[in-house]
Amino acid sequence: MRIIFFGTPDFAVPSLQRLLTRPEFEVVAVVTQPDRRRGRGSATIASAVKQVAIEAGVPVWQPTRVKKDEETLERLRTAQADAFVVVAYGQLLSAEILQMPRLGCINAHGSLLPAYRGAAPIQRSLADGVTETGIDTMLMDVGMDTGPLLLRAKTDVPLLDNADSLAHRLALLAADLLPETLLGLDEGDLEPQPQDHDRATAAPPLRKEEFILRWDQPTLTLHNAIRGFFPHCVAQFRGASLKVLATAPLGPEYWDGLPFEFSVLEHDWPALERQFEQVHHRDRPGTVVAVVKNIGPIVRTQDGYLLLRKVIPAGKRLQSGWDFANGLHLEPGEMLEELVGDRVAEMV
Repeated sequence: MRIIFFGTPDFAVPSLQRLLTRPEFEVVAVVTQPDRRRGRGSATIASAVKQVAIEAGVPVWQPTRVKKDEETLERLRTAQADAFVVVAYGQLLSAEILQMPRLGCINAHGSLLPAYRGAAPIQRSLADGVTETGIDTMLMDVGMDTGPLLLRAKTDVPLLDNADSLAHRLALLAADLLPETLLGLDEGDLEPQPQDHDRATAAPPLRKEEFILRWDQPTLTLHNAIRGFFPHCVAQFRGASLKVLATAPLGPEYWDGLPFEFSVLEHDWPALERQFEQVHHRDRPGTVVAVVKNIGPIVRTQDGYLLLRKVIPAGKRLQSGWDFANGLHLEPGEMLEELVGDRVAEMV
């Protein structure tokens, strides 16, 4: 089966690698986004998918706008592909492109459709606190993730999952589903099922202002934002930015969802709550109500408490919550605040 693969980031790499290693498929070309300038010195960096394709000796096409690039369109028309496989490519395909391959264009999407249609399904689902998600393969149409569904694989979402860990797991599920989907379509064993459009929800691109932590929000709202928008959420501490990369909600309602390493906090929780009562401004959201040795600082939220597990202080490297608190001699009663004013854009 002749395949043209459309994809760009790390999320798409397992799917491409799987197709490259299966003898039933021939990946005749890869379409990916143009190289980007990033980092210090604005070095040009190829996409993760491009790097895999080059190593495999597969031709790479990088149109700026695939719908308008006549050279790429002509290549696609004459490729005699059986299917176009699309995984996190980053551009919409035109009706003309969708109709080119014999079996159509097959997409692997990181949610259980029709929920979370759009560019950021993994991040949005985590920010909403879902406990189950998955991968759907579908036949693409001209809408945004509106095509008929083919196959589905599900996975639970633990309380400490973040966008990185969940994306890695979903990428492997996509790699498992795509060969089965392609072979099922080719053999006529799959009947595409239309989506229930009345149940659709959207997953629009992330906005920088969503990364600013507001401590007067509920515990789970903050925790889910931090893991969903990983690694971008930011607060202010002692007048400087503080990126918050990992947290854990604390209290009796959360112990069952936390791993064994938190059992010491569960055991000591009544004593810790008594300590909280001695802290000045203990009920003000953003207040550090305790610093637990070898674990980290506990911060008051609107309705409970959040443990800071991993942070990046301004100008420094990633630190555990305990290393951060210990290194700065953090004391109960200090405040984490919301970024405001002209510094927001710079810090985020």
